[in-house]
Amino acid sequence: MDRPVHLTNIFDPVSTPAQAILELSWLVLWICAGIFVIVVGLLTYILIRFRRRRADTDEPPQVYGSNQIELAWTVIPLLTVVVLFLVTARTIRTVQSAVPPADALQVTIVGHQWWWEIRYPSLGIVTANEVHVPVSDRTRPQPTYLRLESVDVAHSFWVPRLAGKTDVIPNRANSMWIEPFEAGTYLGQCAEYCGTQHANMLLRVIVHARGDFERWVAAQQQPPVREPSVQAGRDLFQATACVNCHTVRETVANGTFGPDLSHLMSRATLGAGVVDNTPHNLQAWMQNPQHLKPGNLMPDMKLTPQELEHIVAYLGTLK
Repeated sequence: MDRPVHLTNIFDPVSTPAQAILELSWLVLWICAGIFVIVVGLLTYILIRFRRRRADTDEPPQVYGSNQIELAWTVIPLLTVVVLFLVTARTIRTVQSAVPPADALQVTIVGHQWWWEIRYPSLGIVTANEVHVPVSDRTRPQPTYLRLESVDVAHSFWVPRLAGKTDVIPNRANSMWIEPFEAGTYLGQCAEYCGTQHANMLLRVIVHARGDFERWVAAQQQPPVREPSVQAGRDLFQATACVNCHTVRETVANGTFGPDLSHLMSRATLGAGVVDNTPHNLQAWMQNPQHLKPGNLMPDMKLTPQELEHIVAYLGTLK
């Protein structure tokens, strides 16, 4: 079932953490807007009221100090900063100190250059670049808690409509949570410069109705269907270096350097969001991955046209 794809927009949250961040953002923006209006208003008044006129011949009166004014511009900013500090600290505590309920979905996100590995430890599912979660009912919340890891450099996980960004640091596990109340597809990205293809390290969070999520889980837990018509492509795939980087369940391919391909064709995009996942784009990716995503770590396999056709046909059955 096709779901609407929602663009990144921090001002339209659909998740509890994102809503808390928006409320804090509006407070900060309104306070800053008020300060801007007051300062510009005073400057405009001073420029008009005390402008030099043709009749002015003497030096204007010189004011060397005002205790009232100095007290005002010291106390008012101090109070403003204190208010912002207290409200920000409350929001941070609300978001970061939330205790996961017993039925919360646990997902591990692993950042690679330049793609996302998605693991569901309790469900035995591994996928890439798409986080599938159930929608949360306001009367019976079901948040999703994310464990964030990196295998190479610093990344940052950010889906603006669902939560604030959280850094993904090598040799350290960070955590965050989302609680989406509307089904749909929400776009995210890496928000920390991580190398050549940082801008194309994209991701999607697909929020399902609960029944749809259970069906997705059941489909992902099944091994790939073995179709005799693509046996030549399967044999060729297992005879190449592909098996050293990728995993396909119930084959000799058990690599972890690249994305798990067991259900490759169930994903919407290739190359972490660079192109749509279509047979044509899959063939173009296999033929020359550097053309679609320069600098990515997948080598050119130097396949003949016939070998390329066989492998693409086989990969097209991994749904």
